[in-house]
Amino acid sequence: MTARELLKIVVVGHVDHGKSTIIGRLLYDTKSVPEAAIERVKRISKEKGRPFEYAYLLDALEEEQKQGITIDTTQIKFSTPKRDYLIIDAPGHKEFLKNMVSGAANAEAALLVIDAAEGVQEQSKRHAYILSLLGIQKVYVIVNKMDMIEFSEKKFKEIKYEISTFLSKLNVYPQKYIPVSGFLGENIARKSDKMPWYKGETLLQALDLFEKDKELEDKPLRFPIQDVYKFDHRRIIAGRLESGRLKVGDEIKILPEGKVSRVKSIEFWPENNKKDEVVAGMSIGITIEDEFFNKRGEVIVHKNDNTLYVSDTFRANLFWLGKRNLVKNKTYKLKLVTQETECEIVSIDKVIDATTLETVENALEVRTNDVAEVTIKTKEKICFDEFKANSSTGRFVIVDEYDVSGGGIISGLANLKEEATKFAKDDKEMIVHCFDEYYYSLSEDLIRKHPKYKKTFKVGDAVPIEGETYSYPESFDVIDIVGKLVAKIRKGQLNDLVDIDQYIYSELPIITADGFYLKVNSIDEFKDFKNELVQLQKNDNLLLAMFANKWYDISANKSFKFTD
Repeated sequence: MTARELLKIVVVGHVDHGKSTIIGRLLYDTKSVPEAAIERVKRISKEKGRPFEYAYLLDALEEEQKQGITIDTTQIKFSTPKRDYLIIDAPGHKEFLKNMVSGAANAEAALLVIDAAEGVQEQSKRHAYILSLLGIQKVYVIVNKMDMIEFSEKKFKEIKYEISTFLSKLNVYPQKYIPVSGFLGENIARKSDKMPWYKGETLLQALDLFEKDKELEDKPLRFPIQDVYKFDHRRIIAGRLESGRLKVGDEIKILPEGKVSRVKSIEFWPENNKKDEVVAGMSIGITIEDEFFNKRGEVIVHKNDNTLYVSDTFRANLFWLGKRNLVKNKTYKLKLVTQETECEIVSIDKVIDATTLETVENALEVRTNDVAEVTIKTKEKICFDEFKANSSTGRFVIVDEYDVSGGGIISGLANLKEEATKFAKDDKEMIVHCFDEYYYSLSEDLIRKHPKYKKTFKVGDAVPIEGETYSYPESFDVIDIVGKLVAKIRKGQLNDLVDIDQYIYSELPIITADGFYLKVNSIDEFKDFKNELVQLQKNDNLLLAMFANKWYDISANKSFKFTD
C-alpha cells in the first residue's frame, strides 16, 4: 500500500478575520472531527445561548487531546479523496517563525485570510510579509465573511487589487483569490449560489490543485562531504545525500573548485547492504576515479548541474536567539550542512519584531527573538541553494562564540542589479515584457510602458500572472520570437524554458514575450505561425508589422490605466 501524499499548509491573517472559522469549517466539511466532539460543541453552544461556531471545533480537538486521544492541535489534519493536509498552527508568530527557520515545520503552501468587511488591515500586510520571509511560493488569498458585504463582487475586486499590489512588492504572487463565507460554508466545500459572478473553484477544490514540491530524491544531487577516510588502497568520501540520486558511473563535479570526476564505487558495510543506486536521506561512502584531495565541506553535484550557487555573499532571512544582539561587522561562525566558515553581517536591511510584527528599516542590530533580512559575507566562498529550491542546502545556523545563536534561510544572491525581467533555466535566458504595466498619460496624450519587475524568475518561481493592466490564465506559454525560446507557465509558476524547436504545442494559450495574445488555437495554426516566423526578417520592420497584425491580439490580456 502506497503512502498518501501529504501537503503542509500554513494559514495566516489578522486575528479577527476568521482563520479559526475557516479551519473549523474545513475540518467539519471533510468529516475530520469526531462526531462526539461536534455534538459536544453544539450542546455547549446551545446551553450558553450562542450560535454554533466552527471555530469552537479547534477547542474541541484540544479537549479530545486532554482526554488522551491522539490529536495534535499544533498540527491539524484533514483529508480529501486526493491527499492528506496538515495545517501548521504555532501558538505565536515568534514560535512559528523559529520553527520554520529551524526546520521543525516546513509549510509548502499558504492561505492568507482577509475579512471582506474590514478589508486589508496593517496586520494582514504583516502576515503577508511572513510568507515573503519564508519564500513560500504557493499562496491563495481567501477573502472571508463575504456575507457581511452582501457578496459584493465590486468590494471583492477592490480587496483583490489592494492586496495584490502590496504582495507584488514582496515578490509574492497568489495563484488564486477565493471569496468565501466560512460561517455559512459558501465556497468552502460547496459552490456558492450567492456569488454567481465567481467562476473559480471552491476552497477544497483549489487546495487539491496545489502542486506538491518535488520529493528530495527528485531534486538535483546535493552530496556534502563529511569526511574522507583512507581505507586500505581506497580513499572513501563519506557523507549524507541531502537530495537527489547517485549511482556508479555518474559524472560528478566537486564544488566550490569545480573538479570533475566519475563515481567508481559505492561502498557498503556489510556487503549484503549493497545497492545499485543511493537516494536522498542515505549516509554513504563513495570512491571516485581521480585522486583529488577532497575535504569536508565540499559539495558533490552532477557534472552538468549549474544550479548550486558558489559565492561569498548572499541575502538571508535570519531568526536571532542569541544572548547578545546581532550586530554588523562582527565575526561569527556560519554552519551550512558540512561547511563551516567565518562570516559577518554586511547589512541589516529590515528587522521584524516577531511578537508585534512591527518592522524597522536599516536597523543597527537584531535583538533576541527578532527576524531580520540581512546580507551576509563569508570569509571564503561556500555552496548553497535558495531555501525555496532546496531547504537542506538553503538553511544555516550562526554561532556566536560557542553558542548557536541564530538560524536562517537563504533568499538569494546579493548585489545582483537586475536591469530587466527575465526567465532563466541553466544557460538559457529570456527577457520578457509581459509583466510590464501600460499607462495612458493624460498630460502627454500618449501610452507609456512601465517595467514593474526587474528580476530573474527561475524554474519553480511564482510569477505575477495578474497586474494592474494585464491578466493571464494560471497556465500558458510565453514565446520569444527573437530568442526562439518558449517558457512554460503552469499554475502560476515558471515550469520550464525550452528552445522553440523542442516545444510541442499543448493547446494552452500562448502569449508573446511582450504580453500579446497569439491567435493560435490548433496544431495546424501553430505550424503556420512557426513557418512564417522562420521566414521573418528581423530587420524588416514592415514585415514585422504585418506579421504582428496577423498573429497578435493586443486586447486579449492587456488594457491600460489613465494617469496624470
